[in-house]
Amino acid sequence: MRYTSFVNIDRTPRNGTFTTCTNPGLQLALFFALTVTVLVFALTPRLAQGQITAIRAGHLIDPATGTAATNQIILVERDPERGTSEILEIGGDVVIPDGATVIDLSDQWVLPGLVDAHDHLGITYKEDPESWYYYFTVIMDSTPLRAIQSMSTGFQKLASGFTIVRDLGNNGLYADTALRQAIEMGWVPGPTMINSGIIIGAFGGQFHEIPEREDTVYPEYLNADTNDEIVKAIRRNIHYGAKVIKVCVDCQAYPYTVDQLKLFVSEAANAGQKVSGHVQTREGARRAIEAGLWSIDHDGALDPELHTLMAEKGIWRVGTETPQADWGRGMSDARYERRTTMMKDAFDQGVMMAFSTDADYYIEGMNRGELTIEFIKSWIDSGIPNAEILKIMTTNGYLISETEDTRGPIRVGFAADIIATAENPLDDINALRNVRFVMKDGMVFKQNGVVASLGFFNNGPRYGWRKR
Repeated sequence: MRYTSFVNIDRTPRNGTFTTCTNPGLQLALFFALTVTVLVFALTPRLAQGQITAIRAGHLIDPATGTAATNQIILVERDPERGTSEILEIGGDVVIPDGATVIDLSDQWVLPGLVDAHDHLGITYKEDPESWYYYFTVIMDSTPLRAIQSMSTGFQKLASGFTIVRDLGNNGLYADTALRQAIEMGWVPGPTMINSGIIIGAFGGQFHEIPEREDTVYPEYLNADTNDEIVKAIRRNIHYGAKVIKVCVDCQAYPYTVDQLKLFVSEAANAGQKVSGHVQTREGARRAIEAGLWSIDHDGALDPELHTLMAEKGIWRVGTETPQADWGRGMSDARYERRTTMMKDAFDQGVMMAFSTDADYYIEGMNRGELTIEFIKSWIDSGIPNAEILKIMTTNGYLISETEDTRGPIRVGFAADIIATAENPLDDINALRNVRFVMKDGMVFKQNGVVASLGFFNNGPRYGWRKR
């Protein structure tokens, strides 16, 4: 238990002068009285300063080690004025303070929140009307509409237990920054966001415009072909709230060179940020690895030789491995077999792997949280053990998001992002399909399988203005 103390001494002058006690006995009495006052405050728990919640966890999972402790109590304090939280104590014999709210999860498996390391909350392309071609989606949907859409998407992902999301572009004119700010200010609920702003690419981005409409590329992509343009694009994104830089390495016939990619890395590092690389070709992947990008996103170009290089250089593999499923769009057996084989090869070679989806489309009958969790099928089919998949979805997610020192793990002093399932995901990772409880920043978002989130909405930025 942590404590605090304070003393307020009234030094108001009487008749224009301060009075001074010269009686030694009275001075000694005042000293002892002051000492007792200090001790009383020092030994008083912080219950009055914040909202205290005690979670009774029947099984508390540590995904980093693949172990679970039984009958644990997690003591959480939430500061309702700042929207922040802190785990105060964890253990089997923790004393629950009077007045604390007690949440009984004694029949559940409690674990830290999940991470999707690659998604796009502000876009949803569909079969009808755009025939799965998101070029039409971005023409039809305005940034304000996509900002509202991204809030809904984040809400759905949080309900499925995803408390951190790396949101990597395709959000119109910085709808991703707007959502991150709104979540941090307390306007709306949502996961902690690591957002990229506008994707940077060589002329054209991922589009193939016609001369009459070549400006359609903006604001989905920032064209950057020269060194000066690269630096300017990176600085623009950071100025407008990006927390990670996203580059299209080889989306056109003129991919970035190794030196240009190194410039991305150094310029982002100048602001303390990392670079995520959208990669489509093997040569693009090789260049990105040589340049030292933080992550290689998408798996199609990767092979055992590149995995070896990635493991040596400590580069993240963010594969966005879509499973073969009824709702899929015709993935061949051969392609899927290669995908799962390469996932297992990367795992066996010790490549740092993150759970990721790129699930930026509409599937009838599933919300985005449910669609996100469907991607565990690829990991199961790859033959990676359940405990390792859970570690990838949690511990690895905090590392790639760079929150591992403040948020993610259930540890004393960390923010309280906690979920629970009815069954043990260490034995069967499919248990994550039924997340029964979600706490975000010490506030209950979902309990007994029901989202009760009105308290997450505020009629203003309760936790402060101008979150940059």
